[in-house]
Amino acid sequence: MKRFLKNTAAVAVIALAGMGVFSSSSMAAGKLSVSVALDPGSWDPIDTFLVAWGAVGSNIFDGLTERDTNAKLHPGLATSWDVLDDGVRIRFKLREGVKFHDGEPFNAEAVKFTFDRLLGDIGAKGPQRANYTSVESVEIIDDYTVDFHLHQPDPVLLTKLAGYGAMIVPPKYIAEKGEDYFNTHPVGTGPFSFVSYEPKVALELAANADYWGDKPKVSELQYRFISELTTAVAELQAGRVDIVEDLPISMLPVVKGDGKLDVMSTTGPAVYGLRFNTRDGITADVNVRKAIVMAVDRATIIKSLLAGEAEEIASFQSSLSFGNDPELKPLPYNPEEAKKLLKDAGVAAGAEVQIDIRAGNPTFNEVVQAVGAYLQTVGLKAVIKPYENSVFLNDIVPQGKTGALFQQSWGGWTLDYDNTAYLLYHTGQKWNPYGADEKLNAMLEEQRPMTDVAKREGLLKGIAAYIANDVLEMPLYSLKAIYGVNKRVEGFVPAPDNRIKLNTVGVKE
Repeated sequence: MKRFLKNTAAVAVIALAGMGVFSSSSMAAGKLSVSVALDPGSWDPIDTFLVAWGAVGSNIFDGLTERDTNAKLHPGLATSWDVLDDGVRIRFKLREGVKFHDGEPFNAEAVKFTFDRLLGDIGAKGPQRANYTSVESVEIIDDYTVDFHLHQPDPVLLTKLAGYGAMIVPPKYIAEKGEDYFNTHPVGTGPFSFVSYEPKVALELAANADYWGDKPKVSELQYRFISELTTAVAELQAGRVDIVEDLPISMLPVVKGDGKLDVMSTTGPAVYGLRFNTRDGITADVNVRKAIVMAVDRATIIKSLLAGEAEEIASFQSSLSFGNDPELKPLPYNPEEAKKLLKDAGVAAGAEVQIDIRAGNPTFNEVVQAVGAYLQTVGLKAVIKPYENSVFLNDIVPQGKTGALFQQSWGGWTLDYDNTAYLLYHTGQKWNPYGADEKLNAMLEEQRPMTDVAKREGLLKGIAAYIANDVLEMPLYSLKAIYGVNKRVEGFVPAPDNRIKLNTVGVKE
């Protein structure tokens, strides 16, 4: 049954009147429409890792902590915290007087429920639990105080609590409505509340006038799921969309040439590359992997295809990431050495190399076409195979069904290499279908509980060097976060990780 409702201010008020979302003394005005390329399919915080979820979910839900547009950590639903017992206990003081969108009170019970659920059987079905396994239990001290008991110190936990799986959810609502209903009818404490959802079309939200932070400046917030970014830009030009996230490089001249629009960008944590199937075929040979990387001129790709709006990377992290080593250099572009390595490895001329990618990203698709052309110059035949997003993310990669190379895009939302490296390279993780390196596992596990910042940073740099030496991937570039914005939009500040809280953004009518 369709859940999508025609969205008008009147509909929003009627739909939410029973939840106490609006107050007659404080009514925001106007509608803001945002285009995102991907519909995560579930709005439960524990069901996904996708940046697209964070872009939307950050306006429905709150975490105990939050990050601003400069990626600085601030209090969220927790007003303060103390790290105790040598880092294995954290006491949080909770914000009082906050309510979920359905009127249910936010309190210590909601925090405990959220993490019991995340770390229990429900959380085990999704990808987020691995980020929070340092948490042993949550203890209620009083209605507005909780203690997090940790298995071991976790230096990244406070940042992780600002997003995704750690967003606080309503116990009573989920118990009454059920998990499936919550997936498509989310309720949080954030600045906007749910009105309606039509999968792969749109999610409609309304202002939460009782929000504990800055009150929304618009009454309606619409997210439209437009996978074709040329279509999204056309909608931006027509005035039917106000903001386009992940503006494609190819469309920059179009947006810059339109007097009604602006291009806004900032250095971001998102990185792009191709990872190797190290189990099967010619790419099981490290020297073949090295040859493939050396065959590709990444610097020219960045200059010619990405308009210089990216930086070449040597490991799968951007310059914003804790653990990034500026001294670690990418393998050089050297097609003659690549040919020699392939010959020495016994790779026949014209050998086929399949590259699996996610459909729907025209910029990355162009990059992969260029990679394929470079591989052809050293005697390899690249076959590019696109997949629908859900198939690629839920079947092809985690089940180890890829060709020789496969796309890896990573949001880097914690700005810490641990959250990338552990999930991509530790044995048994969803995004590591091929690796089983006990030495690498030990390195990844060793750095996780470290409270010595300098020592931990050194170990993370060592992990990046180890992975680069084993050539587990072809790191390509870190891309700026680029937005197309209608000039009627006021107060918009681009965020590095696309997780923009839009309560301080208004529109000129």
